[in-house]
Amino acid sequence: MRAINRRASSHRPARVGELLRHALAEILARGEVGDPDVAGRTITVAEVRMSPDLRQGVVFVCPLGGGDGASVIAGLVRARHHLGAELTRRVRLKYLPRLEFRLAESFDEASHIERLLRAPAVARDLGPDRDEDLA
Repeated sequence: MRAINRRASSHRPARVGELLRHALAEILARGEVGDPDVAGRTITVAEVRMSPDLRQGVVFVCPLGGGDGASVIAGLVRARHHLGAELTRRVRLKYLPRLEFRLAESFDEASHIERLLRAPAVARDLGPDRDEDLA
């Protein structure tokens, strides 16, 4: 029985992270953050990674269309208090985690891989003639 409880609790940080991700995405989409570096920008909340004790979370964000990600992070840090107040209204948790904001690099990596796959040399190797070479 003890192993079951331990296994069940390991999913809780992921579930809480997903709840916070959805709530933060909604707050940002509605433009409820008054900081000038965040207001009027479309920001994607890619992931929220929670610590096992749910006291800290890392929020990975990406401004749509690129741009100055550092200023967006600075704006989110300045708006941390406001975001925390909004999160407590939307997500019921015993403690609101301390949130740290970072740029999501996964979008850049995916875009880099897509550019590589579209390169003429790779496209030639992946083309329809490739199947005939293997026969």
